[in-house]
Amino acid sequence: MVITIVFAVFFIGLFVSVPIAITLLAASLTASLLNPALTCDAAFIFRTMTTGLDSFVLIAIPLFILSGNLMAEGGISDRLFTFFSYFIGNKTAGLPIAVVISCLFYGAITGSGPATVAAIGAMTIPLLVKLGYDRTFVTSLVAVAGGLGVIIPPSIPFVMYGQSANVSVADLFTAGILPGVLISVFLMACSYLYCRKYGEDKEKLEANYQALRQKGFWKVLRESFLALLTPVIILGGIYSGIATPTEAACVSVFYALVVSVFCYHTLKLEQIPKILSATVDSLVPMLFVAASATVFARVLSMIQAPQMIANILTSALHSKVAILLVINLFLLIMGMLMDAISAILICVPIFMPICTALSINPIHFGVIMVCNLAIGFVTPPVGVNLFVASSMTGIPVLKIARHATRFIVWFFAALLIITFVPQVSLLLLG
Repeated sequence: MVITIVFAVFFIGLFVSVPIAITLLAASLTASLLNPALTCDAAFIFRTMTTGLDSFVLIAIPLFILSGNLMAEGGISDRLFTFFSYFIGNKTAGLPIAVVISCLFYGAITGSGPATVAAIGAMTIPLLVKLGYDRTFVTSLVAVAGGLGVIIPPSIPFVMYGQSANVSVADLFTAGILPGVLISVFLMACSYLYCRKYGEDKEKLEANYQALRQKGFWKVLRESFLALLTPVIILGGIYSGIATPTEAACVSVFYALVVSVFCYHTLKLEQIPKILSATVDSLVPMLFVAASATVFARVLSMIQAPQMIANILTSALHSKVAILLVINLFLLIMGMLMDAISAILICVPIFMPICTALSINPIHFGVIMVCNLAIGFVTPPVGVNLFVASSMTGIPVLKIARHATRFIVWFFAALLIITFVPQVSLLLLG
């Protein structure tokens, strides 16, 4: 009875658009009101919110956000796109494919989907529209490809999952590499088929390509080298054991600052206070939601909701395939209704008992969860990437979402492979 009412309060709050943090806290207090024996009163909630954020691993989140903001203002994303366009700018769907590759690389710098959309979209959307591509097509491509930012390491959702599931963040980063590449290949294939079907303005593309080639390979490489080196420094430090993910995030901030200010001269020191303010503006709501979700997860554990849900699923569905499909569907819906951080903190304690019962590797399940939630970045009503892309172009969110459907279908096909072929996630772990 208590479990049913707690979930009812939670979902009603979501559907009537109560802020997610308030909804989580209200549902948590409801459990205490219904069963006074539970120690989840106001004092418990305050302590849990405080201790839930007291983690060395979580320090990586503000640092990666700050690093991404510095690199966006420093024009590092522009140099990545230019470098990849130099090689494939005259091929069929060459520039859309370069967009996907740029999102892949930029995701390996920031770990954020919305930041990837903003940084890559700011240059590529106007350029591709000028070269004859449909504006809505390009915008939807950037919005969906931006989801790679939370799959390719370093990934902020992977940091939260590792903290919540008590698994190695470095292992999660490693496990996300091949799934991220697989999804990017599927998005490239979708872009190629679209361009084959609807055509391209070959004259404009050739003129743009020749202008780029006239700069020469070495000049393009020299201009792009420090940008290309960024993910190598960040991920190389983690995988070599030299730095933890948090320490690598700190290094990325200093690297972004030095490269943007002193090497590329694209960022002025007087811009830094504004960047710090923007970082805080995006960080504080995220951490408040994370703290509230930690409370809700603890309350669910108290009322034994994870065990109950696990028993219902395993007794109703006897096939591991069917259970995984149901979990994927549930995660997709959660991704549509709330941000990835909240969904992770709520869903991990619910589904971990099921993973244990089915002998699913928790690292593999983390990749499944984050890939599902990445689709939520481009599906209404939350769809953060959609809102970022809409604010940049003026195209209505629902119109972008409709055109993004073709990419989401390919994204979901890759997700099914990742779900049922664990080696895609676990191969690099040995």
